[in-house]
Amino acid sequence: MNQLLPLVVALPLLGAAVLVAAGRRLPRIAAESVGCAVAAATAGLTIALLLNSSPDAVEWVGGWRPEGGEGVGIALVGDGPGTGLAALVSVLVVAVLAYAWHYFDEPPRRHAGSFPALVLLFQAGMCGFALTGDLFNAFVFFELMSVVAYALTGYRVEEKKAVQGALTFGVLNSLGAYATLTGIVLLYARTGELNMRRIGQQLDAHGGPDALVLAAFALVLTGLLVKAAALPFHFWLPDAHAVAPTPVCMLLSGVMVELGLYGVWRVCTTVFAGPGGVPAPDAGRAFLVLGTLGALVGALMCWQQRHIKRLLAYSTVAHTGLFLVGIGLMKPQATDGVALYVLGHAGAKAALFACTGILLDRYGSVDEHELHGRARELPVVAALFLAGALALAGLPPFGTGLGKSVVEEAGGIGFTVLFVAVSAVTAGAVLRVAARVFFGLGPMPPSDPGHETGGGGEEPETEGRIGRVPVTMTAVPAVLLAGSLAVGLVPGLARAVGRGFGAASTYSPHWTLTGLLLGAASAALGAALAGAAVQGPPGREPHAWMWPLRRLHSGHIGDYIAWLLVGTALLGALALPGVLTG
Repeated sequence: MNQLLPLVVALPLLGAAVLVAAGRRLPRIAAESVGCAVAAATAGLTIALLLNSSPDAVEWVGGWRPEGGEGVGIALVGDGPGTGLAALVSVLVVAVLAYAWHYFDEPPRRHAGSFPALVLLFQAGMCGFALTGDLFNAFVFFELMSVVAYALTGYRVEEKKAVQGALTFGVLNSLGAYATLTGIVLLYARTGELNMRRIGQQLDAHGGPDALVLAAFALVLTGLLVKAAALPFHFWLPDAHAVAPTPVCMLLSGVMVELGLYGVWRVCTTVFAGPGGVPAPDAGRAFLVLGTLGALVGALMCWQQRHIKRLLAYSTVAHTGLFLVGIGLMKPQATDGVALYVLGHAGAKAALFACTGILLDRYGSVDEHELHGRARELPVVAALFLAGALALAGLPPFGTGLGKSVVEEAGGIGFTVLFVAVSAVTAGAVLRVAARVFFGLGPMPPSDPGHETGGGGEEPETEGRIGRVPVTMTAVPAVLLAGSLAVGLVPGLARAVGRGFGAASTYSPHWTLTGLLLGAASAALGAALAGAAVQGPPGREPHAWMWPLRRLHSGHIGDYIAWLLVGTALLGALALPGVLTG
């Protein structure tokens, strides 16, 4: 099966090339069918590779195998984490292309295959990043994915705000990429290697960590944490989500952010994990600090939003913080929990964005206040939206609840409080939206379309359908939420994740009574917060103590670049004690 690993990248690249070559000559239904078929074939291939995954499954592309212990070829690794993430990526791409079937109101001069071609390129970059064992090629695949993501974010290029959001996204992520590339150069100068495992071995052979290793650690992780939208590298995400088409938001929050976290975990466990790298307590301290701050800031900013897509984006920032805390615990059990949490979160968050796209399709708005009571005619969408909110809270038996409980057990009481509080606030914000938009609860908010967090006056993304919601637009979120449930309900899946990420541990992820109660408590607290907000005075301005935090999210690229530099310095400072003692 190892020989099939390159096909995971080659298939979507070939499909995108066919769509681009066919251009406007290919009818829309044919272009979208080709996109779905290629994505589905890639998904089937990744699932087959996942079932046969092994840490020793390595394929050297083009037959460029190492000689004498040294190699210059590209290695693709078919282990459980890599193939599992590639399978998640591919399945979600299929869901996005199905959801976007005849979705866009395409301008006459744009050929029908442009969107599926871009999505297939995005899939190729993501799968390549998940499978590569080479640090430089991880950078190349991630940048392929990023360049396509910029284009997808600004897909509605006729709108100024879409171009502005894509520009902010592109500038910040490009600077993060330059930081990563600089870190790779430092590691290559020290070790003469680009293969991740070989870099780690060579660093160990050179003795303890020093300033060069510390600088490489901070620079390489800066680029990955920018992609993961971890604080203080997160500023691009809400701006991008506010303007990106809904199917693109499903990809950005569903898998791209998670890929950044996977890169952090992979680099730390292969490159910097040995005695020549950054000591685990110091790397863990950096992740715990950034993760905790990110979870709190993301939850607070999520609660303040009226623009539903921005609200969901800040929820992603908050959960990214929780995932980073799980990685920072540096325990196999916590890593297992994060993997389950990510699987459940991907389905739930993509489903919530899909439901938001239906609101935009029907009412031309994603403003919580403007939509008050207007979606009573959509009971199925309301049920899906509520289910997604409860999944964010970690309510059993969703996979988010299982992953959350496993990390809480590994982290102890302090981190348990953090996980419960952040899950409750983010879920409460989504439940508040559901109560107002789908059920019309609470007093009618005052009309204020110009409010800074409003989401009214949006341009429709779809063809302006009249009548019932298309089956694909409701079936896709239903299937995604069913997948999130399966992560928590299928015991074999949790055990397989445990074997893939915690090979040295005998722990098998499972539900516990404490985990069940904490998940229920998060959901109940979120519902209570939503109820209090709905019954309170509508349109109330944020508390004064929130304004400094809101002003940090100014929308100015220069401010965001300054925070990127602060984040890089903070990473280095938090890991510095290990270098000094080493």
